[in-house]
Amino acid sequence: MDLFANERSVHHQFQDLSLFREAILRLADLRRIARDWGREVYCSREMAQVEPVRDVPMPKAIQRLSHPEKRAVMSWMTRAGPFWDDYDRHGRDEWLECDGEVVTDSAVAEAAFRSIHGCPSGLISADPSAWTRSPVRVTWRVDDYTVGQSVDVENWWDQTALLGALESAAPSPTSWDELHEVATRRFSRLLFCKDCFDPLKGLPFASGAASHLGVLLGILDRFAGCFDESGRRTSEGHRLVEQYFTGDSALFSDSADSEKRQFRRQLTFRDESLPDGIAICGWHGKMKRHTIRFHFSWPVRANERVSVVYVGPKITKS
Repeated sequence: MDLFANERSVHHQFQDLSLFREAILRLADLRRIARDWGREVYCSREMAQVEPVRDVPMPKAIQRLSHPEKRAVMSWMTRAGPFWDDYDRHGRDEWLECDGEVVTDSAVAEAAFRSIHGCPSGLISADPSAWTRSPVRVTWRVDDYTVGQSVDVENWWDQTALLGALESAAPSPTSWDELHEVATRRFSRLLFCKDCFDPLKGLPFASGAASHLGVLLGILDRFAGCFDESGRRTSEGHRLVEQYFTGDSALFSDSADSEKRQFRRQLTFRDESLPDGIAICGWHGKMKRHTIRFHFSWPVRANERVSVVYVGPKITKS
């Protein structure tokens, strides 16, 4: 379960800076509890720009904290992060709304987007705020008339409640082998070849990269199910193609013909799950801030699992 600091829960609701101090330290304590359980709390770079007190931006408000408090909070929000908006994330043209309000480009939307794509996520919010309720219902819309999916996102502002949720939640992967096991259980439309995660051996495990890899695998898993009873791609499938498989900034793309010629041997995979046991798999998912890629079989067909044949460093490097 990924956790996100809800920047929308800081909305100049505090009458004075002493009340803000109490609330921001409670939020920092929630983060500390999460980290004690091996989970980071992602925040947005926008978090440092919100106004906890009207006309008082976050950096100025934080200056009223003691030196240790100020250092810890500012480091999290301005330098250390981790910042979810630095990684692959929901697109700024996605339509996600909560209680009739568009929440695109917020932690609320990111947590919902990941949950929809198979990566359970939750929020931590400031208290008091307009966000002391759980769960939070978020709707992902395709267009003005079509609801793609709605999801309930858990939200915590109380330490005891968060601690209970962390105690009962499945542990996050702490190694590439554990990520392989989790992905195999979670994404039933994908078929992970036996040794596909082996190229990651020797690389330090990075929880941020693992989390975002999970998001990409979730999108591919969702796409693999977008066929109707006649085997035709659904409107949702066409939307996913346009959103994630098309254009220069697509999250999924095929290797160039020149790369397939130059790296033919490296892009040729042998596994019993592949047609004839062998295939050139140029199609891959990619992450902006990491050189990790995963290659998979193409085309994606109705009633067939997608074979993931390689997860590791970028293959087509000259």
